[in-house]
Amino acid sequence: MNLIYNSDQYSVVEFGADQGREALRFGGYEIVDKPGRREIFINGELAASFRQHVQDLIATEPSTEEIDDFLGSFDELMRQPVHLH
Repeated sequence: MNLIYNSDQYSVVEFGADQGREALRFGGYEIVDKPGRREIFINGELAASFRQHVQDLIATEPSTEEIDDFLGSFDELMRQPVHLH
């Protein structure tokens, strides 16, 4: 598990591949919308596409606002509420 992005709006945690867990066979990402208190875990093809888009975005040396705008494209998919323990 590796925190790869953290702003006032979003945080993104990358989970490495884990052959012992089907959901993490190829790794995955947890994206948290902090103000909305919701999250999504993506894996498989969506995670691979996310990884490629992030690499392309980083190559342009984006601002925090540009990264947050990109992560905002996942807002409609976020259905899981964040629970603090």
